[in-house]
Amino acid sequence: MLYLPPDAENKQQKTTINWPKRFEELSEAAKYPALKQYYEAGIASTDTPINDVPMVAVDFETTGMDPDRHSIISIAIVPMTLARVDMSQAQQWIVKPRRVLTDESITIHGITHSAIERAPDLSEIMDSLLEAVAGKVWVVHYNGIERPFLQGAFEERLKESIHFPVIDTMEIEARFHRKNRSLWDRITRKKRVSIRLSDSRERYNLPFYAPHDAMTDALACGELLQAQVAHHFSADTPIGEVWLP
Repeated sequence: MLYLPPDAENKQQKTTINWPKRFEELSEAAKYPALKQYYEAGIASTDTPINDVPMVAVDFETTGMDPDRHSIISIAIVPMTLARVDMSQAQQWIVKPRRVLTDESITIHGITHSAIERAPDLSEIMDSLLEAVAGKVWVVHYNGIERPFLQGAFEERLKESIHFPVIDTMEIEARFHRKNRSLWDRITRKKRVSIRLSDSRERYNLPFYAPHDAMTDALACGELLQAQVAHHFSADTPIGEVWLP
């Protein structure tokens, strides 16, 4: 993940969406074959215990924070369940951005012009990506990156978007460590707890991983969710109480 705003809290109101039904509707409307197959694979219903939900931890490296001006340059996916992170099935792609690769972004994620010179366009790996995430709930750290960037990339290339629920580990941290600040903390202007990925992992005694590599960050995000569920939820918690619509 390239950047995280220092005060990124998801303000989105939760609404009830019947995602299995929504996927059926989207599969009927989808024109791109692989996208249609993705929707046909279905998705867990909101009352499914999280322990029974197949998931995939996902991280993008991008050339910046604005999906209208910046591009995806690296994608990593790590299949997982609440009990296991399956690195044997993990995949990573470097893709050629359609926007300028800046010196600032190179400094952060280390992906250079030479690394992307012969990289495929995202359109060339779309089928593989959709196949790998089909039937699984996405797990990300900060929903403001993965979903809008992928939707923008699909719209630019296919003239149609992609829709899916996500579990946002940053939103979960905000829910338990920021939104319930005491009056005294507000009066004294006590510094708010960081909900960045590495700082969040430290609270659960998870090991430090060097940031800004898509595969490492996806793994870190998946492990963080497992710790969050162990501390704040239970294996029987309905997925609808954890994900964002």
